[in-house]
Amino acid sequence: MPEVQAPVAKLDLKIFNGGDKSTWCPGCGDFGILAAIKQALPGIGVAPHQVMLVSGIGCGSKLPHYMRANGFNSLHGRALPVAQGIKLANHALKVIAVTGDGDGYGIGMGHFMHLARRNVDITHIVENNQVYGLTKGQYSPTSERGYISSFSPEGALEYAVNPILLAVAGGATFVARGFAGDVKQLVWLIQQAVQHPGYALIDVLQPCVTYNKINTYEWYRARVYKVDEEPGYDASRRDLAFAKAQEWGDKIPTGIIYREVGRPTYEEQVTALKAGPLVSQPLDGRLADYEALKNEFI
Repeated sequence: MPEVQAPVAKLDLKIFNGGDKSTWCPGCGDFGILAAIKQALPGIGVAPHQVMLVSGIGCGSKLPHYMRANGFNSLHGRALPVAQGIKLANHALKVIAVTGDGDGYGIGMGHFMHLARRNVDITHIVENNQVYGLTKGQYSPTSERGYISSFSPEGALEYAVNPILLAVAGGATFVARGFAGDVKQLVWLIQQAVQHPGYALIDVLQPCVTYNKINTYEWYRARVYKVDEEPGYDASRRDLAFAKAQEWGDKIPTGIIYREVGRPTYEEQVTALKAGPLVSQPLDGRLADYEALKNEFI
């Protein structure tokens, strides 16, 4: 596994500890994701005041509440546009959006695709447990066709969304998959994603121990493998990424599936941001413009 690219001053691993007491079910895969984020950020020299965690609605969207860092708990499916707004207001922040599979790939699907093509410098971590956990076990966009639950006794009728394939096709410059049962790999993926200039998706396979009795830790461990340990795999090649994105079943690839370097981020192309983050730019000289804009809404 390659090392983190840039040399940094590592911080105390406990620096992000804090927040509310967790209400997640014991054994939930969200715990692995939370642990990975807490370890990844200080490992690359990111302090709590330098990061903004944005979430939507769902079990995993409580994650910002369980950390000592800036956090914004937004609406269901709307974490990504909120994250983009925060990034444009202060692009010096490391912005991390945390959504579930229902939140991010259901009502939030349109935002997911547009953020990918814009290449906004945001890390998007999706807690993919293939079920709606918070609302008691309905099948989600990533549930397999035929998935049976108390809400779908005849099985899910739709085919499952393939987020890895969609992200590569949609223009994302960093596409990865992790597993909540492999925190070490997930730490590395988060570090790579946060340091990547542009939109970075990490689809994290994580068991729901209460409602999804199929995709368990044991089920995943029997199938996942690391693409970076596969001889000859080149994550810069889209053709290989497309093929790898379609692997599912007996073998499920994890790691960096696709990475493109050199494409400018959305923020780099916004003229108003060339003088620095908006929050640090002086208002002098444009107060009349701001007052006129304000008066339009009064």
